[in-house]
Amino acid sequence: MGISLYSQCFFCFICILSIFCITNYFLQNAYSQCLQDQRSLLLQLRNDLIFNSTRSRKLVLWNQTQDCCNWDGVECDGAGRVISLKLDGEGISGGIHNTSSLSALGYLEKLNLAENYFRGQIPGGILNLKHLTHLSLSGAGFGGQVPIEVSLMRRLVTLDLSYNGLEIENPNLKMLLQNLTRLRGLYLDSVQMSSAVLNFFANFSHLTTLSLSGCDLRGSFPNIIFQLPTLENLDLSFNQLLTGSIPQFHRNASLRTMFLLFTNFSGPLPNSIGNLSMLSVIDMRNCSFTGPIPSTISTLTGLIYVDLSWNFFTGSIPSFYMSKNLQLVDLSDNSLSGSIPKSLFGLPSLQILRLSNNQLSGRVYEFSTLHFPHIVALDLSRNKLEGQIPKSFFTLERLETLKLSYNFFNGTVQLGKLQRLHNLVELDLSYNNLSIDTSITNTNLSMFPQLFSLSLASCNLHNFPDLTNQHSLGLLDLSNNRIIGEVPNWIWEIGNGTLVFLDLSSNMLVSLQKPYHFPSSLIHLVLHSNLLQGELPPIPQHANYIDYSNNKFEKSIPLNIGDSITNLRYLSLANNSLSEAIPTSFCNATELEVLDLSSNKLSGSIPPCLVEKVEQLAVLKLGGNNISGHIPNTFSVNCNLEILDMSQNYLEGRLPVSLANCKLLQILDVGNNNIDDGFPCMLPSSLRVLVLRSNKFHGQVRCSRRWTNLQIIDIASNNFTGYLYTKIFSGMMLEKDGRLGSDYIHYNRQLAYVEGYYQGTVKVIVKGVELELVKIFTIFTAIDFSCNNFEGEIPDGIGDLRSLHILNLSHNTFVGTIPKSLSKLTYIESVDLSTNQLTGEIPRELTRLTFLAVLNLSHNQLIGPIPSGPQFQTFSTDSFQGNIGLCGFPLNISCRHVGEEDNVSPPDPHQEDEAINWDYVSVALGYVVGLGSILWLLFFSQSFRHKFNDQTEQAFQKIYNAKNRRKGHRGRTNRRRHC
Repeated sequence: MGISLYSQCFFCFICILSIFCITNYFLQNAYSQCLQDQRSLLLQLRNDLIFNSTRSRKLVLWNQTQDCCNWDGVECDGAGRVISLKLDGEGISGGIHNTSSLSALGYLEKLNLAENYFRGQIPGGILNLKHLTHLSLSGAGFGGQVPIEVSLMRRLVTLDLSYNGLEIENPNLKMLLQNLTRLRGLYLDSVQMSSAVLNFFANFSHLTTLSLSGCDLRGSFPNIIFQLPTLENLDLSFNQLLTGSIPQFHRNASLRTMFLLFTNFSGPLPNSIGNLSMLSVIDMRNCSFTGPIPSTISTLTGLIYVDLSWNFFTGSIPSFYMSKNLQLVDLSDNSLSGSIPKSLFGLPSLQILRLSNNQLSGRVYEFSTLHFPHIVALDLSRNKLEGQIPKSFFTLERLETLKLSYNFFNGTVQLGKLQRLHNLVELDLSYNNLSIDTSITNTNLSMFPQLFSLSLASCNLHNFPDLTNQHSLGLLDLSNNRIIGEVPNWIWEIGNGTLVFLDLSSNMLVSLQKPYHFPSSLIHLVLHSNLLQGELPPIPQHANYIDYSNNKFEKSIPLNIGDSITNLRYLSLANNSLSEAIPTSFCNATELEVLDLSSNKLSGSIPPCLVEKVEQLAVLKLGGNNISGHIPNTFSVNCNLEILDMSQNYLEGRLPVSLANCKLLQILDVGNNNIDDGFPCMLPSSLRVLVLRSNKFHGQVRCSRRWTNLQIIDIASNNFTGYLYTKIFSGMMLEKDGRLGSDYIHYNRQLAYVEGYYQGTVKVIVKGVELELVKIFTIFTAIDFSCNNFEGEIPDGIGDLRSLHILNLSHNTFVGTIPKSLSKLTYIESVDLSTNQLTGEIPRELTRLTFLAVLNLSHNQLIGPIPSGPQFQTFSTDSFQGNIGLCGFPLNISCRHVGEEDNVSPPDPHQEDEAINWDYVSVALGYVVGLGSILWLLFFSQSFRHKFNDQTEQAFQKIYNAKNRRKGHRGRTNRRRHC
């Protein structure tokens, strides 16, 4: 059969194609063969470089037996000239000299030296490679100013100088880059350029990527850069002083990724963000954005990653119903409200959903897990969600993290229903209205082979769940439940001895089952607020956080305790019944940051080495014990103390002058001791709270230093004298809006698995009642100078202390009138000026004080009518008694010679000599008649006399018993001085 014409043509075509391919192969080999000079330059470069041969995957394989154009990291053109050199991650150290062989490779177009260990500045030899179009020196170890020669590399399309120790100051950014108009990709992450002006980037019409993360950029970012027609990737993250807003976007804008995290961008997001049809990644966490999240963001079909956490967004959550490729949504730590859209649980690609710490409410309804199959992390904690937990959550087989704590979920959860979650690593159901049913078999519990963290705090538990088969468990929180009895000794063995964190606080535990042995892995143990008794348990060997406070532990603290806590950073033994002396071995615990031994029965003196050697100590609380002697004058020059409480002891002598070394000190409380000293003017300017109450301090309160942060000063019940000076309280002159939420004084340092958090506390006296401020808000200010010997007039400057909440100047010898400037104390809640020698009228301006809840002007020499006003109408007669010249409500003394109540005139003292005040006469007459009747009955009625004696004896017995009870209250109330 003859060959068809078609077959002959096809055969000819195959032959010709084969000949062409073979010829082209030989021609290409002939022309791509490495030129001898290029080979020599590469080998010389290899010999000049110092590199890690165990890490190298390219240089270590270069040899003369192969064509250098086939060497790893080398690319040649058709003429055998090297045009690309990629030596990234080769472990190269040392520098590259300007005269090195690298600069002689004059045909190089692409050079990549990233991820190496060079030193010094970028060598000019690199910058002389004028044909370079792509230069990457990311993480190469270079430092110093970026050379001006960069501006001559006009062919550059990509420039990457990120993650070195480089800076751009002189020459500045504009001088370096304004001629590089071909740039499409610019990466300057971590290059320091605080003075950079970025407007000139508007001329870069080809720019697709601009990455300026962590550059210390400041000021306002130009909106026009967002709108560059070709810009696809923008990264301005970690420039915390960079401000700006998001502009309007035109339709079909080119942005694909936008990273603004940890900047100070603010304002609302525009609805036109929906025009960014190519947008796939948006990360704006830790900024200051406000307003609602635009619903148009839901129309972006290309979205993969959305992180808007830690902002101030309000309103509802967008549905994201068209974002079928969405893998991560993080909207946590905002102020979002409303319910969670059902559409979120229908996104087929979603893997991580975080909505924690918002104001979300309502129920979370069941959903089909067929449409939500890939979820691995679900965090809805710290909201206002209610109803039962959807059963759908417990069928998400890929789920690794489930956090639902701090909501209003209710009902009973059986741990056995979670057995399908065999990938679960973290489960947190704490602080809801849940009851956890733990009555399941060990077989079921062993279905969580990956479980590392289990938090069931406040879950109405009455006994310990059986966790003996949990071989990976490292964190367990069963606090705030109703568990009674012993702590089982098997709990220390869970996780095969890998337990790291255990919190059993706020239960009704009475003992630790013996024998027990703390695992060496345990670093965080919290047993506070139980009924544990007996001797103090040992401290786990490698622990850094221990809280045994609020129990019934007794006897002494082991003498060698400090030798076994060399890693410990937080230790609280407060509110127990521990006795005897403070062990000096605490001085060996040099890593301690918080030591709280308050409210025990400790005696002896304070070891001087405790404040000398433990230089990391930030919180030291020894108050409420029986400690005596002097406060050691050994505070180190490296003192880091922030909170020092030695109140309610028997300390004497003077305050140590070495306290001036504690430059970070915020709270000093030495109240209720026997310290005999003048006012401590040497204290550092960082001070916020000073309590010297009930000691033997004396002299004037007058210092050249000002405490600009001082907000609470209590020096009551001492022997201070002289005039009142307000300049030292300049910090209280800054008006703070008391209606807004505020931070409070606390010590905070990150520890393993938990914040190393310790809030300061202080006691204040309001209307004779001692109140403990568990949280000292930074907006709260108070002055208590009562029960001293201050004299002179109350200065008008007291009205400049605009943020003052409590003022107590009672039981002194102040004279003159009440300053009208007190009316400027907008947030004042309590004013006590009683038992002084104040004269004149009560200023009518005080009626403007709308927050005033406590007022005591008793036992002065005030005259005239009591002003009428909304607040003044609420005060009792106790507030004004002992001022014989006052009249009007609430006193039962009418104001005479008055036409109208608002125009009351004070009594004329000259008329008092001429006229008889019949009110006083009637009161005196009644008193005489009553007293006379009692005396007559005592003399002439035997039964009345016996009854009177019995009642008197009972009254004195009550007084005596009450006095004894006060004496028995930790042995200190009997030493409190009363005015």
